[in-house]
Amino acid sequence: MVRPNSAPLPDWVLARRRRIGEQIRQARLHANLTQQAVGERTGIDRSAIIGIEYGRSAPSIDTLLLIADAIGVPLAELVR
Repeated sequence: MVRPNSAPLPDWVLARRRRIGEQIRQARLHANLTQQAVGERTGIDRSAIIGIEYGRSAPSIDTLLLIADAIGVPLAELVR
C-alpha cells in the first residue's frame, strides 16, 4: 500500500512516534548522557535529537541505529 505524501498520518503512528521518542529519552537519561553528547557521538544536531525525542520528526532507520549505538542499547529496546 502506498500512502500519498499529502495524506496525513494516522493518529496511532504519531502516538507511536512520540512513545519511541520517550523511550529514546529515557534510555539516554539512564545512560547519563545529554542530548548534546548523543549529538556529538552521532553527528546529529542537538535540535534534531530534541525533535526525535518529542516525536516531532520521523528519524530514518539509520538515524535510529546511530542513536541506539551512541546510547549503548539495542535498537529493539528503543522501538518496542
